[in-house]
Amino acid sequence: MNEQEKIKLTQFSRGAGCGCKIAPAVLQQILQQNETSYFTEKLLVGNQSNDDAAVFEIDENNAIISTTDFFMPIVDDAFDFGQIAAANAISDVYAMGGTPLMAVAILGWPIEKLPAMLAQQVLEGARKICTEAGIPLAGGHTIDTVEPMFGLAVTGMVKKARLKRNNTARVGDLLFLTKPIGVGILATAQKRGVIQGGHEAEMIRQMTRLNKIGAELSAIDGVHAMTDITGFGLLGHTIEMAQSSGLTAALDYSKIPIVSGAREYLSQRIVPDATFRNWNSYSNDTGFEKGVNVMEAFSLLPDPQTNGGLLISVREEALEKIKEVFVKNGYADCIEPIGKMLEKQEKTVSVNHH
Repeated sequence: MNEQEKIKLTQFSRGAGCGCKIAPAVLQQILQQNETSYFTEKLLVGNQSNDDAAVFEIDENNAIISTTDFFMPIVDDAFDFGQIAAANAISDVYAMGGTPLMAVAILGWPIEKLPAMLAQQVLEGARKICTEAGIPLAGGHTIDTVEPMFGLAVTGMVKKARLKRNNTARVGDLLFLTKPIGVGILATAQKRGVIQGGHEAEMIRQMTRLNKIGAELSAIDGVHAMTDITGFGLLGHTIEMAQSSGLTAALDYSKIPIVSGAREYLSQRIVPDATFRNWNSYSNDTGFEKGVNVMEAFSLLPDPQTNGGLLISVREEALEKIKEVFVKNGYADCIEPIGKMLEKQEKTVSVNHH
């Protein structure tokens, strides 16, 4: 093994993956607008809602999706880092119900600390994922930075009739999640050097899996709202969906899938710092019913995910069609709903254990 192969990228970054996100409360302060922005009715989705991407109408039937996402290394291997960052950025297009068209790279690299060959491996990982998504990595921009960072700006297309937002859930909708939560805990275990090989492989598999199913789900009339789970955790993104829809989400903690190994590392008190930031922002909006292991839920529900699953709000009558699409795409283990949308109550999210 040569020296380059021994370099662990996570040693060169303070944050990791989508856990690099600024705390929700601070982000709201940054995004406050004191001046009126340029407005056009063709901008179908912009900063007004905390959605996954911007959407711009190009004709009466079609719209362009534009998004960007980048972060510091969440894994030590450069190729895997490129794959994960690319899959995470492309996910925003799928979360809007669209299909990606092309991507350009955003690369920051500490040239004096890390060899250029590792940056080349990051790009190779991104190209692999872009090829899997059926799009070209068409260019990009690179700068010399203090810490390594990488991501993509992605352009996609969506039929306006299939556009899915995160603020259009309805009372009675069932909630589905396409990937287990807990990868933030596994990533922290890796950074501390205690993760087991099988758990690391599962973590990388989860984070490199494209959320292509979103484009197919968008064709189902009963799918009312959709978003992907990233740095604010399942709790944060559920609160965004429920709050912006004027509803309360009732989550069944017993039905939420949890990645293998997460509970084991929790018993060792291995929790990302971003989990606590998330909890501080969302705890006042969250209520727990009897029977829920609150201490465990506190560590898992706000756990920052990187390229996490899709959270989908679905009319109950579409249940069989949803299950059919899930099974066809290899999501048979996710066909049980994890919750339901209710009329607005005191808490935005209510966590029970049935």
